[in-house]
Amino acid sequence: MLADPPPFSTLGLSVEAVPMNHNQNTSNEPHINSSNHRETESSESFPRLPSLQPQIDPDTSKPSSTTSGDPETVKKLSHNASERDRRKRLNDLFFTLRSLLPRNDRSKKLSIPGTVTCALKYIPELQKQVQKLMQRKEEILSIIHKQRDPINLPPKQRKGVRTSFPVVTASQVDDREYAIQISTLKVKSIPLSVVLEDMEKGGFQILNASAFTSSGKMVCYNLHLQVKETQVFECEKLSQELMSMYQSQEELHTRCYNVDNL
Repeated sequence: MLADPPPFSTLGLSVEAVPMNHNQNTSNEPHINSSNHRETESSESFPRLPSLQPQIDPDTSKPSSTTSGDPETVKKLSHNASERDRRKRLNDLFFTLRSLLPRNDRSKKLSIPGTVTCALKYIPELQKQVQKLMQRKEEILSIIHKQRDPINLPPKQRKGVRTSFPVVTASQVDDREYAIQISTLKVKSIPLSVVLEDMEKGGFQILNASAFTSSGKMVCYNLHLQVKETQVFECEKLSQELMSMYQSQEELHTRCYNVDNL
């Protein structure tokens, strides 16, 4: 039978050669230190050879921030920058498009597809509004042209057409809104502020007003009025009422002018 192996390896030494107590260990410590000192002296006696490891410059150990490196890296960085610019331009365009939507849609936090959907629905509505406004413009111009043309007037009124000023025309724009044009001779015209003040006293709300001179002899006032909900006017009746209102102010203005020149 084989004998059992020893519990500890003696590394080729006898049991007596292995130190077994603490005193012997402490006595051998100077011997160990002296051997280390001899090894240090022997290593210093040999000439030192240059290190075979490459010397790394501390300034060049950091990755370079320039793009003069790998072509693939340069291409990737350029692509990323172009993509960022493209997305920024798209976001700016969609932000502008969202600002053109109706107020109810602008108050919502719409995504990009939602913004496009609302815009596609809103464009036909705008086109209908443009067509409606163009039709109203043509109707207003047609009415004004007919009232100014002496051929369209009755025979009894053709003689005094050159001296019958002012000319007041009214056309309905909406349920409560009217477009008014007052044409008169420049020498007999009254200030636009007086006209507006008189109309506000008559219960009309002025939405817009402008004035221009035609051929140096005529003055035209363009007014955009709104009437109260309880007021209902036909264009012809409204024209007559505004005509009498303007003529009374014109007469008052003429009297004041004559008194001042006395």
